[in-house]
Amino acid sequence: MRRTLPSAAGWVLSAVLLAARPQVAFAQGPMPKVEFDEAVARALDKNPTIAQAMTAITRAEAFVAQSRALTLPSVSASVTSVTLDGSRGFEGTTTQPQSQVSIGGSVNYLTGKWYAANQAKDQVEVATLSVGEVRQQIAVATAQAYLAVIAARRQVQVAETSLEAARAHLDYAQKRLEGGAGSRLNQLRAAQAATTDEGRLELFRLAMLRAQEALGVLLVNDGPVDAGAEPSFELPADQDLATLATTRPDMLTQAAIRRAAEHVVKDHWTEWAPFPSLSFSPVAVAPAGLFQPGRSWSFAVNFAQPIFDGGQRRALLRQRQTAVEESKLAFISLEIQARSDVRVARDSIQYLERALAIARTSADQANEVVRITTSAFEVGATTNIEVIDAQRVARDTETAAALAEDAVRRAKLDLLVALGRFPK
Repeated sequence: MRRTLPSAAGWVLSAVLLAARPQVAFAQGPMPKVEFDEAVARALDKNPTIAQAMTAITRAEAFVAQSRALTLPSVSASVTSVTLDGSRGFEGTTTQPQSQVSIGGSVNYLTGKWYAANQAKDQVEVATLSVGEVRQQIAVATAQAYLAVIAARRQVQVAETSLEAARAHLDYAQKRLEGGAGSRLNQLRAAQAATTDEGRLELFRLAMLRAQEALGVLLVNDGPVDAGAEPSFELPADQDLATLATTRPDMLTQAAIRRAAEHVVKDHWTEWAPFPSLSFSPVAVAPAGLFQPGRSWSFAVNFAQPIFDGGQRRALLRQRQTAVEESKLAFISLEIQARSDVRVARDSIQYLERALAIARTSADQANEVVRITTSAFEVGATTNIEVIDAQRVARDTETAAALAEDAVRRAKLDLLVALGRFPK
């Protein structure tokens, strides 16, 4: 049975939950910072989940060695010492000495178990390719955690800019109030807007810290890790869907599972074939008895052929054939899903890039409205309610633009993953 692997979102969620647990505070130095490629490489090198997956390969290799042992001769030796109350014999002739030592050996060879070793080798291939799936899951989870830090940092920057504008407006309203030209109401409105932005900034800083902790968990670091520069995802020019079966780790693993199931069905004829077993047993006895020579040996060839088993072998064949059909259907389903993943990711990039361009234009327009509204307020042509509204709209549009930027980055990552081109 193939083990179900957690998704990249599952890895990120697990890392966030671990990072969010209450911890004892320790004095820490400056937060380490890593670049994107370094983060992925460190996660693949240090994350214990990959080491756990590697144990499946070791276990499968042990099964191969165990199965191969069945195809080799087995050799055993024995030493037996027998002491009677007295010697045995008749008419002065000793037929059985009182003390006798016999040394024997046995060489046995059971033919026809070669297919078990080949089937075990198939499981090694499946386990090895499954590790590739786990590596991709860890790499994708690390990449998403890295992008989450960048997105959170961008939100912090937007919140800081909004807070600076709100505080500047509050300072202006406070000075007008102190100079007798403003009102207490205008000052309170400006203070409320600044307080709201300050609270939002604290929440975004917390979100960034949690994202940094999640990245640290994936990098097996005892503390948060900050992300460096924004990664540049180079999309391959060749995005042929026909190559997915040779690039995606999950499809490679499923193909190996299908081949292993087909080999088991192909070798089913061995359940019906009579395979001989060979045995050679030399014996040395001292002292020799009358009816027991000092040296002897025996060689035996045995053929065993099961004739009637109540239909057990036929039922086993149907079960194995069903496993083959299930693996084929699973591969077809996975292939359909893989093609869909590529198309969705490819189209998402186009839509999201257009949405990002629109969001940036909207943010520029909103910032221009803030400048015009602020200038008009300073000359008394409008109220501070319009200024606060313009600042709130500008903050929201900048936030939407930051979210659109993150969505584009994630869509590019999704396309690389769907094509089986990540990690490299």
